[in-house]
Amino acid sequence: MSSKTYQSINFANKFSLFSEQWSQKVIAEMNDYQFKVARLRGDFIWHDHADTDESFIVLEGQLRIDFRDGHVLISAGEMFVVPKGVEHKPSAVDEVRLLLIEPRGVVNTGAEGGERTSEMDVWI
Repeated sequence: MSSKTYQSINFANKFSLFSEQWSQKVIAEMNDYQFKVARLRGDFIWHDHADTDESFIVLEGQLRIDFRDGHVLISAGEMFVVPKGVEHKPSAVDEVRLLLIEPRGVVNTGAEGGERTSEMDVWI
């Protein structure tokens, strides 16, 4: 009888597989949720997600998320959940490496669309 081999997911290894900014890559799924890694630098666009919260877990760097009435800074080892329907704009002076957890099928630009929209369900 053979035994199944289980493998952990190594973040450094996953980040070594791509260099694009603002491009989300799926690394795991749990129920209907996807775990995505992304590299961010510069400014994103104003957008919201009408149907779901969005979690940002910063692994390296410092992420700023602007809101129409303020902002939050998230450093390595910290996380923040943007409530559904809240307009926000992420940005980073230096590269940020982060983990996003959100339901399968969430478009990174919300209803705004445009050139910053990531291709969906790209696994690495």
